[in-house]
Amino acid sequence: MIGRLDRPNPARWSALASLALAMVLSMTTWFSASAVLPSLRTIWSLDSGLSALLTISVQLGFVAGALVSAMTNVSDRVPARLVFIASCLGAAVVNGLVVLAGGVEAALPLRFLTGAFVAGIYPPALKIMATHFRTGRGLALGTMVGALTVGSALPHLVNGAGGLPWQAVVLASSAMTIVGALVVAVLVRDGPYPFPRGAFEPRFILRALRDPAVRLANIGYFGHMWELYAMWAWFAFFFGDSVRASGGDAGNTGSLAAFVVIASGAVGCVAGGILGDRWGRTRTTALALAVSGSCAALIGLTFGGPPVLVLLIGIIWGIAVVADSAQFSTMVTELADQAYVGTALTVQLAIGFSLTVVTIWLIPVVRDQAGWPWAFLVLTPGPVLGAYAMLRLRRRPEAARIAGGRG
Repeated sequence: MIGRLDRPNPARWSALASLALAMVLSMTTWFSASAVLPSLRTIWSLDSGLSALLTISVQLGFVAGALVSAMTNVSDRVPARLVFIASCLGAAVVNGLVVLAGGVEAALPLRFLTGAFVAGIYPPALKIMATHFRTGRGLALGTMVGALTVGSALPHLVNGAGGLPWQAVVLASSAMTIVGALVVAVLVRDGPYPFPRGAFEPRFILRALRDPAVRLANIGYFGHMWELYAMWAWFAFFFGDSVRASGGDAGNTGSLAAFVVIASGAVGCVAGGILGDRWGRTRTTALALAVSGSCAALIGLTFGGPPVLVLLIGIIWGIAVVADSAQFSTMVTELADQAYVGTALTVQLAIGFSLTVVTIWLIPVVRDQAGWPWAFLVLTPGPVLGAYAMLRLRRRPEAARIAGGRG
């Protein structure tokens, strides 16, 4: 049955490959400054608070961009391809201007604007991909988030390879983002299953939050986001400090370990997509949240231990922490008013990314007060709440609309 439903769209896999490539390239601006943060801390004399602000400013920019998009319903009124291309070009320009900043004061607004433009890359890409898949949508969007994960990790690889000034790492990410825009412009078209075109209706923001099933899907996502970006932002520092605490020479190992751990999430995204479509999204997300929450609780105990053990738990965490991400977005495309799917996705992302600001700021505060063994424990309430929401959603009648009735 699945094959018959999807057969009219034989180009879906090439569209998925092209858009995934564009995502890998265009999301590199997100963590470009975070990847070179060790250099910037020395050059710009940054303390823990200002270091956190360089990442937090991107998150706040994303939230601002997402809120503007949601309030104007731009994701449902303007072709998603155009939004994606324009946002890539904007992100590339403001990200590249960071190399001209003489200090953190000039860099912070540029990072904020980078995040605002990224808000026009991620949600529209998910919507474009959803128009190519009626069935197998969980796998398709999982692949897209896997591409986002690899793109977010790439600056760590470039920096970890060594030998490049921090400006080259930042400019390389801008160049890759421009190439991502070109890929979409040349190779990507909307699929044969378009969503209805929405009209300007700011009230839909509240309508999306009032729907009980959509609200539970969002709570699951919020619990997931409480954990995800803080882990991505601080794992390089955690690993580097752990190597030094064990008596080793950290060198660039923190950046390289962060690349491996973050990029390993692509495996989790694809696996989560397959499981979500075949086993059920609510069960898949609850399982991923349980595993990632356990890693957040346990990894602090390995601080200063054998680097191989720390990296192994980090990889498991990296796989699980993002394996559920696309499934929350997929659930929204299945549960929300179909004329406002883009707005519903943007609302979900805006609130979720607002929460990341709290934990990105909180991790270094706890580290400074109590040490790394306790820092990641503050992330565990998110996965617990998210898993509870998913089990609640599974028992609701609307679960019949998720993953073809698998819930």
